[in-house]
This record gives sequence, structure tokens and C-alpha cells, in this order.
Amino acid sequence: STLLQKDVEFNFDQPCIEAFQELKRRLTSAPILQAPNWDLPFELMCDASNSALGAVLSQRVRVDQPTHVIAYASRTMDPAQQNYTTTKKELLAIVFALDKFHSYLLGSKIVVFSDHAALRYLLKKPDAKPRLIRWMLLLQEFNLEIRDKKGAENSVADHLSRIEGGSEQLPIRDEFPDEQLLHIKTATPWFADICNFVATSQFPPEASRTYKEKIRSDAKYYVWDDPYLWRLCSDKIIRRCIPNTEINSVLQFCHSTPGGGHYGSSRTARKVLDCGLYWPSIFKDAHQFVSTCTKCQKARMALN
Repeated sequence: STLLQKDVEFNFDQPCIEAFQELKRRLTSAPILQAPNWDLPFELMCDASNSALGAVLSQRVRVDQPTHVIAYASRTMDPAQQNYTTTKKELLAIVFALDKFHSYLLGSKIVVFSDHAALRYLLKKPDAKPRLIRWMLLLQEFNLEIRDKKGAENSVADHLSRIEGGSEQLPIRDEFPDEQLLHIKTATPWFADICNFVATSQFPPEASRTYKEKIRSDAKYYVWDDPYLWRLCSDKIIRRCIPNTEINSVLQFCHSTPGGGHYGSSRTARKVLDCGLYWPSIFKDAHQFVSTCTKCQKARMALN
């Protein structure tokens, strides 16, 4: 439509009205979405705009026949993702689609259509950053082929990536109960100062010279990849930094669940590391957690 072209006067004439009514009719009458045929390959059309991602999952019986849509998906990007380069935004759209339709696509042949030819070269970069490495590892889980497709031919995903994000209108409140105000206050994570320095190169106000040097020295082992902080550990493995509020639940999972096995503190701490998680006092906290485990204490008393 000429309405989508740049520097064109917006004139919603009678043909536009008829096309709009026809579109509404087709979108509200069967068949729209169809169940997948597991004997056919999947087609995934992905696109990214400046602020959102769009994807369409479909299949076709033969090459000369139209596709049958299975599902649509779209979401807005957070402020950090909006600063990505165009190529990385297009790759983010593919990662989003593969994650969204994971249950359909795993183990099936997938043809991914994108309108950015540079994607194939980005995936072959030898000096990739941690974020790109994680995306590449995700792509390797699937049997996929990436093909170029112009935005004009990829119109559905293109429009999904440009949907205006709706927001719920809420009345302005003049007063708030004390319990709601107290609920907003959250504990500062142990890595707050390091994270701030890695992301903005700024030290906390009134920090001593010694503390600044410590932050600068420690920061070389950390990488900020929104929304998480990652640490390169001594075994050359990158692990996600866990805030204080999640430590107890992580230890509970790695020690007390059926997969944890109620092993000793060192083995529990190692299991945390094997899960790709990190905080400075893992072994100390694991020892304290295991020493207060009721089941472990009862088992020890029974042996004695």
C-alpha cells in the first residue's frame, strides 16, 4: 500500500476502507490457525523494528502452495535491547521466536526467513561477545536453515514487530498504604557496585580509594549482559551472579530436592557452580545451609 511509503500524504480512501474490512473478515473467520503437521518442515518468519520483535510460525504442503499459519508472536524490546545494532536486533528476533516456539521446533527441520543478510556473517564471528555466544549455542539446538527474505515479502512478521504496545490506564492515586510503600523497598544485591562500574564506569559516591581500586580490579572478571551480571570464574566458565535474595532458594534446590541428594557442603557448592550460578561466599553459605538441614541432622543422629 502507498500509505506505508515514506513522505506520502495519508489518504484513507475507499479502496483502503474495503481492504481493511476484508482484512477484518479474514481475521475473524475460519480457518485462521491450523495444527502442525509433524511430517512437514516448519517455516519461521522473523523481523525486528526499532522497539519490538515479531514472528510467524507456519508450514506449507508444497512449495507452490500458500503457508498455513500455526502461531503468531510479538513482544517489545527493553531499553537496553533497543540500543542493539540492526543485525543484532534481527538475530534477537530469531532467538525470541525459537524460544517462544521451542516445543514445536525442537527436533524438526526449520527454515528461518529474515530480511537481514548480514546475520550469517555475524554467526561466524571468531571474537564474539558472551551474549552472542549464548545465542549461537541456542541456535545449535535446532536443525535450522537461515534464508534471506525482503521485508516487503515478510509483511506479517514485519507488522507484528511494529505493533503499538498497549498499556493499561490506571487512575492516579494520591495516597498509598504504608505496607505498599515498605513492599517497594528491596535489598541491594552484593554485586551492585561492580555492576554499576561495569555498566557505567562510575564508582559509588564517597567510596574510598582502596575500595575503588578493588572494584576496578574485580570488574575485569565481570560482564554486564542485561538483565544479568556474569562472572568469568577461575575455571574459565562464565556463570550468572545471584543476588542475596535468591541464595537460599538455590541452595535449597541443589541440596534438599530429589536431585540434590542431601550431599555435603562441598558437593552442594559444586552443584551450584555446575548449574552456572555464582556468588562470592558459595562454599561458606553451603556449609551453613547443610549444617542446619533437619534431614541431614536426623541422619547423622541415627548413624551415631
